[in-house]
Amino acid sequence: MKHLNSWQDKAIGSWLVIISIFQLYTATVGIFQPRIQRGIHLLFLLPAAFILFPSLKKNTHKGVGIVNWILAAVSIFPPLYIVYFHDRLTERLEFVDEVLPIEMLLGGVMILLLLEAVRRAVVPAMAILIAVFFVYLYAAPYLPGVFYAKPISLAEIIEMQFLITDAGIFGSITGVSATFVALFVIFGAFMEVTRTGQFFTDLACRVAGKSHGGPAKIAVISSGLFGSISGVAAANVYATGVFTIPLMKKLGYRRRFAGAVEAAASTGGMLMPPVMGAGAFVMAEITGISYISIVIAAMLGSILLYASMVIRVHYTALREHLSGVSSSDMVSFKQIARDSYLLIPMILLVVLLLKGYSPFLAANAAILVTFVISFAKKQTRMTPARIWYTLRLAGQNMVMIALACAGAGMVVAIVTHTGLALGIATVITNWSGGQMLPALFLIMITSLVMGMGLPCTPAYIIAITIGGPALLAMGADMLSAHLFVYYFAVLAGVTPPVCVPAFCAASIANSKPLQTGFEAFKLAMAGFVIPYIFIYNPALLMQGSLLEIASVTLGLLLAITFFAGAMSGYFFSPLNRKQQAALLALAVCTGILCAIPALLNSFPVRLLLVGIFSGMGFCRFFKKGTAA
Repeated sequence: MKHLNSWQDKAIGSWLVIISIFQLYTATVGIFQPRIQRGIHLLFLLPAAFILFPSLKKNTHKGVGIVNWILAAVSIFPPLYIVYFHDRLTERLEFVDEVLPIEMLLGGVMILLLLEAVRRAVVPAMAILIAVFFVYLYAAPYLPGVFYAKPISLAEIIEMQFLITDAGIFGSITGVSATFVALFVIFGAFMEVTRTGQFFTDLACRVAGKSHGGPAKIAVISSGLFGSISGVAAANVYATGVFTIPLMKKLGYRRRFAGAVEAAASTGGMLMPPVMGAGAFVMAEITGISYISIVIAAMLGSILLYASMVIRVHYTALREHLSGVSSSDMVSFKQIARDSYLLIPMILLVVLLLKGYSPFLAANAAILVTFVISFAKKQTRMTPARIWYTLRLAGQNMVMIALACAGAGMVVAIVTHTGLALGIATVITNWSGGQMLPALFLIMITSLVMGMGLPCTPAYIIAITIGGPALLAMGADMLSAHLFVYYFAVLAGVTPPVCVPAFCAASIANSKPLQTGFEAFKLAMAGFVIPYIFIYNPALLMQGSLLEIASVTLGLLLAITFFAGAMSGYFFSPLNRKQQAALLALAVCTGILCAIPALLNSFPVRLLLVGIFSGMGFCRFFKKGTAA
């Protein structure tokens, strides 16, 4: 971000505080008509992108400049038009009534400014992707087969992107950003300012710090807890990595492994309820499935993903004889107990959601409680200055999410209005021979490629728009199909060659970015199996009897334990290559077993799983006793 002088910082700070107050106001008294709510949302956040983010990285230390002030001023007018004339726009017949010349001008300006803002504030790759889809609009009449689409006039393009509310810039995806997501971003800012992230680190340190590989386990646990509310993988890395990565290096971890642990754990935070990187809210909007149902369904898979990381770093620590953190470097149990009140807002949020209250009410209540408990300590007390800073931080954090959602809405509008989504679904169906597994593999590749260059939420939106129809046509359940795509859109963050969280962690660890990325990829590999189980065994989505859910959980726990041992080269003792291969084969077989409910739920298989698990526990106990 740019370094602003005093008056510029106050001006943009006031601008961001106003939008945060607006979001709190509408969440309390009721949201406005869609065009007004979404229009005001972008009216404030689009200009902020030109003030906060430089046009080029080398201009970071330069002032805002007259050009950026002009761009920021001009970007106010298109959303302002949408807000002011919302009644007339609501009454007009879409794709029937004429698009006025002023709408053509403002719509074209809005598209161009949004592309530039996305390039600056999100990632250049997303701006390029959106531009490619616009090029497709003009090339489609000349393309063969499923990629053909009838010619679309400039007026139709402006209308689909600027004037309608089911897709495009002011579509339903922006609506999610302007309502639920904005409120949870504010909640995350309040939690950050009250130093809840530091409490998560202290708690993880006490829970797992003394054990083998304690620092790495601290990174996994604290990043998962913090990531469940922050919703941005890179932010997770910087928030917890500045403590955990130096600690891991100090106690003997290789630099790239230390960075990889933080990157993988921070990326996994996007899969952790309740926020899930805004994915749960967008998924609820697209599917019509309730938010709480999505959160419950996603919970078990995310817990297993983090369990796989903990087991992996534990085995690595045992193989390399790495110790834990000394008691002198830990916060006392008494201090942890005293600070445990910081968990009250999150507990309240989860309880209210489980009881069926709306996300608006739950988040509002959690924000209010966070404000109240901040007065328990002088360092976190919500003074007027700290409230101002918190609301400014929340507004600043909204910019990237709002622009990413608006950009994704533009792509969705093009894909749906040209029929490209159905065409690609046909291609996937044909290439896979109508078989589910090959189709899943193709959609996985699509999601990973999209996610390598984009934030996870817009990557998910675009990938599900393209691949979702094919999965649904083959009989996949809607929730499992969407979670399948979302998982891979998130895991793209640790998939080389473009893995931004790993690059951020490498900058802290002073390791090579690409090597850190490959190491993070290996740490998160268990997450590449879990989405396939979503499709084949709904028990992993908490759908089924308690015994079925317990069976798939135990089976996957064994599979990831075997897999972690094979990847780390340690399972009760160091392994040679042949033993690693045998353990990897056992992990694969156990994973396949979990994907076949009819076999997994049979009594002999359940008995076998319990026997293996008990045998492992006995061996572990016997080994400890022998060592003693």
